[in-house]
Amino acid sequence: MSKIIRINSSYKNYEVLFIDDIYKLFKDLINEGKFLAIDSKIYTIYFKGYIDSTLIDKQVFLIDAEEQNKNIESSQQLIQSLVANGVKRSSKIIAIGGGITQDIVCFTASILFRGISWIFIPTTLLAQADSCIGGKSSINFQNVKNLIGTFYPPDKIYIDLIFLNSLTADDIKSGIGEIYHYYLYSASHLIQDFHLKRDQIFSNRSLLLPFIYESLSIKKEVIEIDEFDRGERRKFNYGHTFGHAIEALTNYQINHGQAVSIGMDLANFLSYRLGILSKENYLLMKTFLKLNFPNFQFSDFQIDAYCQLLQKDKKNVNANLTCILSRGVGKLEVYEIELNPGNLSLISEYFSTEFMG
Repeated sequence: MSKIIRINSSYKNYEVLFIDDIYKLFKDLINEGKFLAIDSKIYTIYFKGYIDSTLIDKQVFLIDAEEQNKNIESSQQLIQSLVANGVKRSSKIIAIGGGITQDIVCFTASILFRGISWIFIPTTLLAQADSCIGGKSSINFQNVKNLIGTFYPPDKIYIDLIFLNSLTADDIKSGIGEIYHYYLYSASHLIQDFHLKRDQIFSNRSLLLPFIYESLSIKKEVIEIDEFDRGERRKFNYGHTFGHAIEALTNYQINHGQAVSIGMDLANFLSYRLGILSKENYLLMKTFLKLNFPNFQFSDFQIDAYCQLLQKDKKNVNANLTCILSRGVGKLEVYEIELNPGNLSLISEYFSTEFMG
């Protein structure tokens, strides 16, 4: 496997390497004395037999990668462990896990000694197809998702599809949600092929390689011209404004990518009802987004609580909600909408129709 994606960043240029020999790389990193922060579940499934147990809590640190642990306290705990074991400014941290592990390690690396080097080995489809590039770290704070964070890209990213084999169907759906998000942004030529191969992907995860590569290639083009979310990259918030609030409202019972799938469909619904998206295009996108919805009933949808979470979104610039609406596939636009009675009624109608009927 020889695919490489190179990203130009104002911090440093870095690259994504697609590999199929993760255990050789892992052994080399251990022997070089690198610090490793590993999702505890990934450690148990893939690496427990490859690590001298005496290295745990000295060179190898396990992270309980749950959404509720993506916080300042987890970063502080990692810093304490690193400092206790002689970390230096010249040290390098290797993060092995999904997006939560990435966020904790990236944030920690960005503030420790004002920045130390790190490498990322993503193990979820969502991390491999999306979050591994772009340099963002995001930490939750007081029930507000991703309120605190930094821009701090890794030195290198290694992608091995072996990790996808242990993911649940919902984990795969989480990644699919983000892949759809990039394909709908760019009107990717692979969107139909991806949709047609969807069922096969669950039984043969290796089929995901070209779709992961395409997703990262789309993201690379945008982050190289708008690294800090000031222009075009803002359109990547498509589905995320509404999705993040869904995650928080359900106490993260719905995973990120599936929440984003609902968020994109809600954005499309609002676009249709506000007159900027045709019914035909709304229903076209709904055919594959709905397949990625979670099996979840919003038995008592709290419109007031949901809108309060929307109002706390860090992308808002005034009292209005800053979100991304759609005029069609490949035609996303930044909008500010008022959370007035009419729009609140539309949001409530959407959830009543889709999840409470």
